[in-house]
Amino acid sequence: MTPQAEPAPRRRAWLALLPLVAFLALAALFMTQLMSGKDNSVVPSALIGAQAPSTDLPPLDGVGLPGLASSAFAGKVTLVNVWASWCAPCRQEHPLLMGLSADKRIVVAGLNYKDTPENARRFLGSLGNPFAAIGVDATGSTTIDWGVYGVPETFLVGKNGRILYKHVGPFTPESIRDDLMPQIEKALAG
Repeated sequence: MTPQAEPAPRRRAWLALLPLVAFLALAALFMTQLMSGKDNSVVPSALIGAQAPSTDLPPLDGVGLPGLASSAFAGKVTLVNVWASWCAPCRQEHPLLMGLSADKRIVVAGLNYKDTPENARRFLGSLGNPFAAIGVDATGSTTIDWGVYGVPETFLVGKNGRILYKHVGPFTPESIRDDLMPQIEKALAG
């Protein structure tokens, strides 16, 4: 018999280190992404620069506002906010939408997503109504056309009916100041 004990332990030691090496590689990849400074609320949209999807949603009953129709975008800079009463981040950003609605240069429109009319009215009754029009998408089919991932999401539609900007998640004062307002100013100038 010839001794062959030497190669086997070396190979086993290398195989034992393989999970650690894989873990360290993944950790380095995740750390690189975290430290990149990339804003995760910016989700690329194929609709940027494209005509806003054809939309004709019924109004929210009992509010006295028109529904949401793409024909209403013509000649106006419109902010379309996708929201729902059951959405906690929507509640968080709502005061900021109230502030934006005071800017008479733009129209703030709401797209109510998979909500009950009673809950939507109660939400607006307790927090205020920033919207000039509210369309109800009870089934969620229109939000699919808009490429919505979840609520809240907001789209800036230019005077020509094209989508100029998309924000995923709730607005913050910083995102409005640094991202949205420059886009609104550019849309108003163009």
